[in-house]
Amino acid sequence: MTMRQPANRDRFSSARRRMEPALRLYGEAPLLGPLTGLVILIIFFTIKSPVFFTYGNFTNIFLQVMEVGTLAVGQTIIIISAGIDLSNGAIMVFSSVVMAQLATGNAGQGGAYGIPVPVAIAAGVGVAIGLGLINGILVAFIRLPPFIVTLGMLNIAFSSTILYTHSSTVTNLPNQLLFLGNSFNLGDRVVPIGPLIMLGVVGIMWYALTQTAWGKHVYAMGNNIEAARLTGINTTRLLISIYVIAGLIYAIAALLVIGRTTVGDPLAGQTDNLDSITAVVIGGTSLFGGRGSIIGTLIGALIVGIIRNGLTLIGVDAEWQTFATGALVIVAVAVDQATRRRRR
Repeated sequence: MTMRQPANRDRFSSARRRMEPALRLYGEAPLLGPLTGLVILIIFFTIKSPVFFTYGNFTNIFLQVMEVGTLAVGQTIIIISAGIDLSNGAIMVFSSVVMAQLATGNAGQGGAYGIPVPVAIAAGVGVAIGLGLINGILVAFIRLPPFIVTLGMLNIAFSSTILYTHSSTVTNLPNQLLFLGNSFNLGDRVVPIGPLIMLGVVGIMWYALTQTAWGKHVYAMGNNIEAARLTGINTTRLLISIYVIAGLIYAIAALLVIGRTTVGDPLAGQTDNLDSITAVVIGGTSLFGGRGSIIGTLIGALIVGIIRNGLTLIGVDAEWQTFATGALVIVAVAVDQATRRRRR
C-alpha cells in the first residue's frame, strides 16, 4: 500500500505537467478554448448532417439563442464582478408580460389601460431596471450574497408574473410591440432583426467592458473588491450600476421574447437563467470573478445552441442534449479552477 501511493502521486504529477502547456495557453488566451470547441462542433455536425451548414439552419440557431445570448450578456458583467444573477430569466418574463398586458388593445390603439405601445415598452423596461436596482442595492448596501438576493428575486418576479397575468397568456398583441420579430431582405436572403439586436448588445457591452474606465473597474472589483475600494473605486455605486445595466439588458431580451413568440407568456423562459449561466461559463468567464469576456459569452451561447440543434438534426434524444451541455459546463469550470490554481 505504501508503495502504490508514491506511484499514483507520480502519475498524477506527470499528468498535471502534460496539461500545463494547455492550461497556460488557456490562461493567456481564454477565448481559444471556446472558439476551438465551436469550430470542432461546426465541423462535426457539418459532416454528420447535410442540413446543418446551411443559411437557413444557422438562422434558426441564432433565433434560438438570441434571448439567452442577450440575457447572458447581463449575466456576464455580474459574474465578472464576482456575483451571480439567478433572477434574470424571471425578470425578463415579468417585463415582457407587463409590456404585453399594457399594450394589448383594439386595432393597436393603446391598451386596455389606454396606454400606447411606446409607453407600455417604457413601463416594461422600467420594471426590469427597477428590479435590477433592488438587486444592486441589496448586494451593494446591505452586503447580502448575490446568490441569496437573486434567488429571492427569482421567486418574487415569478410570483408577480403569475399574479399579474392570472397565469393567462396575453394574446392579440399590436404589431408595434412585435417589431423585433420582423425581418428584412438582403439580396435573396431573409435576415431576422432579433439576432442583430443581440449582436448589437454584445458589441456595445464589449466596448463598455474593454474600452472604458467603467469596464476596467468592473474587472478590478471582480478580482479583489477591497483592493478596488482602496484604489478609490466607488464599489457601491459600481455594483448598483452593474445590476441596473443588467436589468436594461433583460428588458431588451423581453422584447426579443415577445417578437419571437408573438404573445406575453407568463411561463416562458423557465430555464433561461441557468442557460445564461451555462453560456457564460462555457464562454470562459470565471465564476470567481475578475476574468471573462462578452465575446466568449456569445461563443458559449452559440456552442449551446449548436449542440442542441446539431444533435436534433442527427436524431439524438433531448435528454442527451442536456447531458452534453451539463458535461461541457463541468469541464469548463474544472479548467477554470485549474487555471486559477496555476496562477497562484
